[in-house]
Amino acid sequence: MALRIHRPQEDAEFDFILRMAPGPVLAYFIGTWPKALEPCRAMDALVAEAAEEFGPRLTVVRTDMTRCPGPTRRFGVTGAPTAVIVADGEAVAHAAGPMTRAELRAFLEAHL
Repeated sequence: MALRIHRPQEDAEFDFILRMAPGPVLAYFIGTWPKALEPCRAMDALVAEAAEEFGPRLTVVRTDMTRCPGPTRRFGVTGAPTAVIVADGEAVAHAAGPMTRAELRAFLEAHL
């Protein structure tokens, strides 16, 4: 299976991806300011693994908080990295801060 992580460049693109997703969405919010770069980069590899593992059950959207401020506010994201599980346009789970591989897997399994 080909790995597909969406990277919206604006709010409208983020919203389109949510509408078109066949099931739950992992909206993974990243920051591009200096203190956020390292933890967000560390999470990138884990999120990519999760995208491969959960495959067709999950759509992954890597969202830059600066480029997509609307979803950032709508889902109450205040720091990066933050993971939000979205189902039917509503946040059903929220995890702020960096996670280990096991923590991310447990978070996804609990909410998918």
